[in-house]
Amino acid sequence: MGWWQVSADTLAGSRFVVSALAETCACLVELERGTASHPGELAWLGLHRPAYRARLAADPVTGLLVRTGLGPRWVAELLGPAPAGENEPDPRPGLARLRRTPPEAAEADLATAAGGRLPPGLHRPGLPERAADLLEWVWTETVLPDWPRRRQIMEADVVARTAELSRGGWTAALAGLRPGVRWLGGGRLQINAYDYPPREISGAELVFVPVTSGRGWAAWDEPRRYALIYPCSGALAEAGQRPAAAPEPLAALLGPARARVLVLVATPKSTTQLVALTGQGLGSVGRHLRILLRAGLVRRRRSGRAVLYYQTRAGRILTGAAQPGNS
Repeated sequence: MGWWQVSADTLAGSRFVVSALAETCACLVELERGTASHPGELAWLGLHRPAYRARLAADPVTGLLVRTGLGPRWVAELLGPAPAGENEPDPRPGLARLRRTPPEAAEADLATAAGGRLPPGLHRPGLPERAADLLEWVWTETVLPDWPRRRQIMEADVVARTAELSRGGWTAALAGLRPGVRWLGGGRLQINAYDYPPREISGAELVFVPVTSGRGWAAWDEPRRYALIYPCSGALAEAGQRPAAAPEPLAALLGPARARVLVLVATPKSTTQLVALTGQGLGSVGRHLRILLRAGLVRRRRSGRAVLYYQTRAGRILTGAAQPGNS
């Protein structure tokens, strides 16, 4: 298994961040593979994949670069570079860094992703620029139009993971992050199930980055920064789905509208999301949240520019007890 040796100082400074660059790279993977990792992606793929395929058909070298860089075990750094160490609302600064990749480093990176041998068609200059141009197209054409909603979903995941970290430490925060990832103890962070030699990353920056697709990868900018990109909980699966109604006992206790708000914040959500999901006005949602806050059934936490609301332990107990069959 592959694992990183992490010092106490590196772990203490590690954090969860939201990255538009990582989300763009994850969307490139989905467009190339053409299979939705969850139901929320089906409509998005149907809308954007034809244009993606047409673009690569007109540029065979970039098409070969993508097929090579998205290897069976590894995502090349050219197509999955390490995100910045803070929230990154725009991928273009990261793409500017990518364009400055030395040509020999780009070829070695792609050869590693391909299993050790670079296809002859990629022995040429300009590979970093091709990768950056394609990622900029993916951002502009397929991610940016839906970025506010994607960002809210990822911010909600960060709030939930941070809450788990405060309650149960890194073992709890990393539980279910993605297959092959877990905290082993003794300063060892397992990053995948492959038989790779361990890496000593003490003294570097370590960030955990959610994306809305169902796939993740490891990335680094040695020796300064290491990142684990992982599928966030909730993803885009709520898109187009009607949220479940509140259980009748809970609706009788709190009122149907307030009970529905409480049920929806089983995963962190902003007031904007709650307005969209419930169909209630902003004033009504705000009033319900204030009452739930005073009752100790929800808490709130700022994530970037959004304030996200989520159930407390008392809220989870109450909604769980109201489910049919519980007494």
